[in-house]
This record gives sequence, C-alpha cells and structure tokens, in this order.
Amino acid sequence: MSTLRIAAVLAVFLSAGTAAQAQTTLTQPPGWVLDWHDEFDGRTLDRTAWIPETGGNGWGNQELQFYTDRPDNLRVDGGNLVIEARKEDHGGRHYTSARIKTAGKVERTHGRYEARIRIPRGQGIWPAFWMLGADIGQAGWPRCGEIDIMENIGREPDLVHGTLHGPGYSGAKAIGKPQRLDKGTYADDYHVYAVEWEPRAIRWYRDGILYHTARPDTVTGDWVFEHPFFMILNLAVGGAWPGNPDATTAFPQQMLVDYVRVYKRSP
Repeated sequence: MSTLRIAAVLAVFLSAGTAAQAQTTLTQPPGWVLDWHDEFDGRTLDRTAWIPETGGNGWGNQELQFYTDRPDNLRVDGGNLVIEARKEDHGGRHYTSARIKTAGKVERTHGRYEARIRIPRGQGIWPAFWMLGADIGQAGWPRCGEIDIMENIGREPDLVHGTLHGPGYSGAKAIGKPQRLDKGTYADDYHVYAVEWEPRAIRWYRDGILYHTARPDTVTGDWVFEHPFFMILNLAVGGAWPGNPDATTAFPQQMLVDYVRVYKRSP
C-alpha cells in the first residue's frame, strides 16, 4: 500500500474515532435534543453564559462563606468547572467559595437539565445545582419558584436531595425526596444529576434513576413552574441546614463540574 493510501486510511480511521468519541460524549437522552451546553473545556469561565455572584451576607441561610470571583475560588481547569471552598479570612468572613448563575443569559421554560458533578465532602459543606424563576426580582421568593436539582449536606455523605420550593411549600415545608447510594459516598466519584421539567410535571434523576416526581396535585400551594428559570451552581459553607464545619472538616474542598447540558423535547 502506498504511503499516501496509508495516510488516507489512517485519516479516515482517526476521523471516525473522533466522531464516535464526540457522539459518546454528547449522547442525547431518548426524546430530547441538545439545546445549550457548557463542557468547561476552555481556560476561563464563559461569562457570556455565567455571572459570578459575590458577597458574604449569609445568603438567607446563615451561610458562613464570602463568595468571590477570584481564581482561588472559581476557575476552569482540566475540563472541569472548579468551585473551591477555602478556610481563610475575606470580607469579614472566615471562609471563601463561589456561586455562579445564568440569569439574563441562559433562561428556559421546561427542558431536561443535567450536570455531571463530583461533589466535595465534610461536615458543613453544602454543594448545589439548582434553578430559580427568572421573575424573582418582581415576584420574590418563593413565588418565583425554586427547583433544586441536586443538594448534598456533608453530614449525609451517601444522600443527595431533589426539592421543589414554592408559595406554601418553601424552606422546611418544601416538597422533596432524597436519593441514597447503594455503596460509598457521592464525593467518591462523578454522578449525573438531572431534572426533566415539562408542563405540570418535574422528574428528578441520579445517574438515570428516577427517584422523585412533582406535579400540581403533589404540592401544597400554587404551582409556579410554567415560566422561564435560570441555573445556579454554588458551594456553600455552613448554614441552618447543614450546620457549620467542625474539627473533622478539611479545607480546601472542591466541587468539580464536568459539564452542564440543557435539552429540549424532540419535535
């Protein structure tokens, strides 16, 4: 076989392999088509999609961290979004971390929202992937609606929670359900957390396992989930629900996000 022919065959082979790899990476769930995604493959956070939120006011939950947009707390590295909680004095607080949102940039009504995440561990550590109604500035919380796709609190290393907040069912009265791992802890590896949000129904999944469903007849107030929402990723330290870090909590802790993908229903 001539050198040129060998080169051509290799090119076809490598091209097919690359295409297969891309197809595997971006496999679409049955019945859904990709609408928006961030694979975090660049060198910096895409600020056309994400807005860092900063401050240390407790964030309505008695949290202890000061959120910054410094690379120490928020960066893209090795194909991951890295949100890092650190024990350090900053802005009058003793911990720092990061929180980003897509408000005003990526907002949708309905869809499948999923992220592949490796969460951190430790007492008082509180990672979350969640959504808020885009009308929060006008309607306020909880009437804007809140969809918590994944939350974990450090004292429950083998549990994640999927939860819905709305008028009459917010805070401790929220409608939710936990999902327990068969073995190990969630911080040991990456897992895929998702919701499928359709008219009058929201379903929660962990690694493809359906574990919670909410509908208008399952909530104890108005159903406020038929308008645009935006996404949030954050890593809190302390707070009313998880409690505060203690002597067993190691720092720094990292929340690693491989990707975030939003799908819409196939035509």
